[in-house]
Amino acid sequence: MASGEVSHANVSAEVAARSAAELPLGTVITNSGRISAARYPGDAPTTPPFSKRDLIALDDTLKAASEKALVRFSIYVGDLDGDLDASARAILAKAPEPAHGTLIAVSPNTRDVVIVSGREVSSRVNDRVAALGVTAAVTGFRQGNLIDGLIASLRVMATAAAAG
Repeated sequence: MASGEVSHANVSAEVAARSAAELPLGTVITNSGRISAARYPGDAPTTPPFSKRDLIALDDTLKAASEKALVRFSIYVGDLDGDLDASARAILAKAPEPAHGTLIAVSPNTRDVVIVSGREVSSRVNDRVAALGVTAAVTGFRQGNLIDGLIASLRVMATAAAAG
């Protein structure tokens, strides 16, 4: 999961509440609340097969969108099980500051996109804003470019949430 950086007064309290024992070996929570993980040489990557340039562009967009809208945007790319909304909410709950967050969850195998928001931002990142985000993402997805679709979605949603 990728996550943008947003400063809120309760960041340190939420980060402190997380137990280091909950994290996998080689994983830490940075001062900004971002989860950073390392892998051993020779281990298969656990991240999607995107280029370094794509990942940097996505990270930059996550940070800019989060700062613009004061919403902690996160991205999840992977399988969503059963009830898509419940699955996405469970993933959002694991993100830093879930009450102030919005998750864009993409399940490439089933071609599902789900956007869920935490209680503190749900009035600004509502169904209308989520629909705008999905519409913006679909163009990139149809062209086979997941990163471009996610970046477009983040930009549109951040603009709409900042205005709302």
